[in-house]
Amino acid sequence: MTDQNTPKPVNPILKQVLELGPTIAFFLIYLKIKDESFVIGGTEYSGFIIAALVFVPILLVAMAVLWRLTGHLSRMQVFTAFMVIFFGGLTAWFNDERFFKMKTSIVYGFMAALLGIGLVQGKSYLSYVIGELIPMTLEGWMILTRRLFVLFILLAIGNELVWRNMSEEAWVKIETFGFPAILFVFLMSQAGLFQRYALEEDEG
Repeated sequence: MTDQNTPKPVNPILKQVLELGPTIAFFLIYLKIKDESFVIGGTEYSGFIIAALVFVPILLVAMAVLWRLTGHLSRMQVFTAFMVIFFGGLTAWFNDERFFKMKTSIVYGFMAALLGIGLVQGKSYLSYVIGELIPMTLEGWMILTRRLFVLFILLAIGNELVWRNMSEEAWVKIETFGFPAILFVFLMSQAGLFQRYALEEDEG
C-alpha cells in the first residue's frame, strides 16, 4: 500500500524544470530589463524589482504544477516559497531591492540556526526533512548536519558580502548559479559519507 505522503513518480527532467525553472526565468527576465525602469501607479520601479515581482507568480505556478503532479511538496520548498512571497512583497512595498537580496542570507541563516538547535539537542533535523531520500544511520546524519551547518553559515555571510560590495548583476549571477553550484559540489563531495553510513535494506 502506497503511503499518502510518498510523492507520485514524475519525469525527472520535468521535475528539474519545475524546481529550477523559476530561478532561471528570473535571471533571464532580469538580464532583459535590468537597465529599464517602469512606472506603476505613479511609482517608478527598477528592472530588478520588476523581475523579482514577476518571479513570485512564476515560482507559485511551478510549485502548484509540481504539487499537482506529485501530490507532495517538501517543507523546504514551502518555506522557500513563503520567504520569496514575503520578501518580494517587502521589496515592492518599500520599493527597495535590498529586501529581496537579504532574503538569501536569512534563508541560509535560518537553516543554519535550525540545524544548530538540533545539534545542541543531539538531533539531526536534516534527517527529518530529507531522511526518506537518503537512508543513513544517525551517526551519518549528525556528521552531515554539522557540515551543512557550517556551510549555511558561510553561504549566509557570503551573500551579505556579495550584495553589499558587488554590483547588482554580479549578485544575480552568483545567486542564480554560484550558490546552487556550491551546494551541488558539497553534496557530491559527501558521496563517501552516504556510502559509509548507508542503512542496509534489512535495517530500513
